[in-house]
Order: sequence, then C-alpha cells, then structure tokens
Amino acid sequence: MVSVNDKILDFLLPSDRGIEIMLSDFNDRNVILYFYSKDNTKGCTCHALGYKELYPEFKKLNTEIVGISKDTIESHKKFKEKYELPFILVSDPDKDAITKYDVLREKNMYGKKVMGILRTSIVIKNGIIVKTSYNTNSKDDAINNLNYLKSNVIQVKD
Repeated sequence: MVSVNDKILDFLLPSDRGIEIMLSDFNDRNVILYFYSKDNTKGCTCHALGYKELYPEFKKLNTEIVGISKDTIESHKKFKEKYELPFILVSDPDKDAITKYDVLREKNMYGKKVMGILRTSIVIKNGIIVKTSYNTNSKDDAINNLNYLKSNVIQVKD
C-alpha cells in the first residue's frame, strides 16, 4: 500500500486515447488516479459519473482524472462513449499499476472469496502522493477528493 508523501510509482499503460500514458507525464498538474473493477457495472459507473459531473471543477484546480481497470481499451472506449466521460481511462490487463499500488485484494462475492480490485483513489501533486482513499465509496469519492483539493491546492486555472 502506498502512503501520503510517497513518490509516485510510475507506469506506462495504454489509454482510451490511443496512446500510452506514463503517470509521470502529469507531474505538471494534480492527478487523481482511481482504480475500479469493471466498466459498466453499477458501482463503477456511479464512480465514473461522479468524476464526470465534477470534472469542470477539477480542471479549474489543474487536476487530471485517470481511471484504471483491467478492462481492455475497446471496453474502455465503449464505456467512455456511452457515458460521455471526459477523462482518461487506462487499461492494465497485466496488473502493473494495480500491483504497484497494491489494490488487488481478496474480496467476498456472493459468499465466494475472489481476487478483485479494491476501489481506491490516490491524489497526487508534483509527483508526490498527498491523499489515499482505499475501499472508497463510489458515490462520495469524487466530491471528497474535490473538497480536499479545494482546501489544499493553491494552483487554480482560469
């Protein structure tokens, strides 16, 4: 598990924009890295829509949103188009970032133990982790991170 004040654990992964994304490419702005289980599931859709709704406010705070799951780029593109998501979705089928950020956990699903992605968000400023939320609530995660940034970030874009 990563902690506040840790440097980011960089990765290079394909994105829905047709290019590979390195987390360090965003060191000139704030980043919310959020991990989710699967495109088009109830909780994950709610999570994404929370970030979509508040996206203009995040942009005013010079903040990029990056969603990560094991889903394919094709799945991400369909998910993004269906819900008109304005932020980046990254595919991690080999679990590179998922492993680095320690979000693959044993979960209970209908009474069975399965390995799955723990809903997590990580707020990054200048390549340093400034806030972590493990096992976050899909409805409240975006607003909680926005409020955190409003209270703790000086850099605001017009």
